[in-house]
Amino acid sequence: MGFFSFLDPVMNFLLGWVLNLSPFLGVLILSFILSLLIVLIYKFTTNQDLMRSLKTEIKDLQKQMKELKHDPGRMMEVNKKAMEANMKYMSHSFKPMLFTFLPVILIFGWMNTHLAFEPIMPGQEFTMTVLFEKGASGNITINTPDGIILTGDASRTITDGNAIFTLKAAQGGLYAVNFDFAGKQYLKEVEITSERRYLEPLLSVNDDDIKTITTDHAKTRVIRIGGFGLTWLWSYIIFSIAFSIGLRKLMKVY
Repeated sequence: MGFFSFLDPVMNFLLGWVLNLSPFLGVLILSFILSLLIVLIYKFTTNQDLMRSLKTEIKDLQKQMKELKHDPGRMMEVNKKAMEANMKYMSHSFKPMLFTFLPVILIFGWMNTHLAFEPIMPGQEFTMTVLFEKGASGNITINTPDGIILTGDASRTITDGNAIFTLKAAQGGLYAVNFDFAGKQYLKEVEITSERRYLEPLLSVNDDDIKTITTDHAKTRVIRIGGFGLTWLWSYIIFSIAFSIGLRKLMKVY
């Protein structure tokens, strides 16, 4: 979760149960919880009588503008009033945004850490990709710990700026994979597990030779339509829009 990584244990305690569900159900429930939280905060941190009045005023002014299409002068006057009402509505909407910013960032960060990719299972073949700086050439060698089986060559020639290694582990666990290039050692940890978790796939190196080392995980597809699938973020956006519209109507939030 980056800057907020020190809160990982708390977030795992609060939301870890979601990982026992399917990605679809997990994202659906988290979308509902976050939408409900945002709507409740919005409802109780704004003057709803004023917000309702402003919304009604904006709708009335928009209706007048449609009726004044053939009178540009008056339409401009009404448009100015509509813009002022909109600005007032937006300024009052800004306060709840301050309250919801932190919870949204924390939950988004947690979802990205746990629901963006599929874990690498015991017995599953996977790849690790080393991306090089421009102009790098030669061979890179991979050294695997006990428990990791290399299913291809241990030494690869840099091709099109990268080198790809294929591996497999029979048992779950944390494994430190070592790469040797130009007399330098690079370490990347890999987690093999049947549970829904994984280490950060991308390791940024950014030295003179290597840009990144990546453990290649498959992306989690939360919503599947035939051969097409949506990631957790797009699925969240769809779910949250539907929940927000429904909750606002149900709770009469303006």
